[in-house]
Amino acid sequence: MKGKLHHIEIYVKDLNVSKEFWGWLLGELGYSVSQQWEQGISYIFDKTYIVFVQVEKKHLDVSYHRCKAGLNHLAFHGGSRAFVDDITSKLRDRGVKILYEDQHPYAGGPDYYAVFFEDPDRMKVEITA
Repeated sequence: MKGKLHHIEIYVKDLNVSKEFWGWLLGELGYSVSQQWEQGISYIFDKTYIVFVQVEKKHLDVSYHRCKAGLNHLAFHGGSRAFVDDITSKLRDRGVKILYEDQHPYAGGPDYYAVFFEDPDRMKVEITA
């Protein structure tokens, strides 16, 4: 257990929008809802969980950008190329923009099979085979 990631907490601009997006995506990855409260929700997989919390109104004017200091992206194991292809199709059906479309699914290099996209707050997300 030592060194294994325990949890990640992410503040979001619109909790309802993030719950819809992340609830679907994390469900596809095998996560389930662990806790819910008025200002947040957590999803768990094994012993690792991801928490989404509604940012306070006084902080909504500060924009997030993955190229600034802080978190650049979250990457998840997809388990197979077939899963990456399936989730890519589902993301497109949901109107989610695929990043690096001209290089997809090899944007990480010729031997790296993945899909890159953004969440509702424009945080980059990656799912790799």
